[in-house]
Amino acid sequence: MPEKFASCEHDHDCGEHDCGVLWRLNQHIDTPKVRALNEAVPGSCKELFRDWDDRLDFSKCCSSEEDDPELIIHVPFTSDVKLKSICVIGGTDGSSPSKLKVFVNREDIDFTNVSDTPAVQEWELAENINGNLEYQTRFTKFQSVSTLTMYFPESFSGDSTMLHFIGFKGEHTGYERDKVCSFVYEAKPLPEDHKTEADKSFMKSIL
Repeated sequence: MPEKFASCEHDHDCGEHDCGVLWRLNQHIDTPKVRALNEAVPGSCKELFRDWDDRLDFSKCCSSEEDDPELIIHVPFTSDVKLKSICVIGGTDGSSPSKLKVFVNREDIDFTNVSDTPAVQEWELAENINGNLEYQTRFTKFQSVSTLTMYFPESFSGDSTMLHFIGFKGEHTGYERDKVCSFVYEAKPLPEDHKTEADKSFMKSIL
C-alpha cells in the first residue's frame, strides 16, 4: 500500500540552515547513464538531478508523452549509497506526479513488468512546487543502493507528468562494485606467476 504520511515538511529557511549539505547524494549520481522511459524529450531526465540550491530552477524539466502520464527513471550511482529521503518537485496545473514507486538495484524494470514487480516502497505524493516536502524511506531497505528505479504511474491531472527536480538525502558509502570486482579479477593468481623450482628445472631440461 502507498504511504500517505511518510513525509515531512521543512519549517525553516534552507539557506540559513544549509540544507544542501544534507541533500548531497545527487553529486554521486552517474548522470550520463541516467535514462527514462516515456519522456517527451530524450535525455531531459538527466537535468532533474541538480544541486539542492538549484532545485527551484523551473527552466529544467522532464515530461512524459502527452496524454500518457507514466514515467520510469533509472538512476545509477557512482558508488553505493544509503538513502534516507527523496524530494520530488513537479509541475503546475495538475502535472505533478501523484504516486511514486521505487525499486532498488533493478535495472530490468520497464513497462512490461513494472506493474507486476513488488516495489521496495511506494508513496502517495503531494504537489510540492516549493520543494519543502521530503518522503522518508524505510531506511533499512535502502542500505546498499547502486541503482534506483523510480516509477511515476500517474499525475494529478491524469494527462501528463512533469518533473522539475529530484533530490536524495542520505549517506555515500564510497563502495564501488565495479572497481572491487576488477581488483578481484586482477588479483587472481596466474599459473605462470607461481611456478615451482621443479617446474623451472623441468623446463630447463627440455631446452
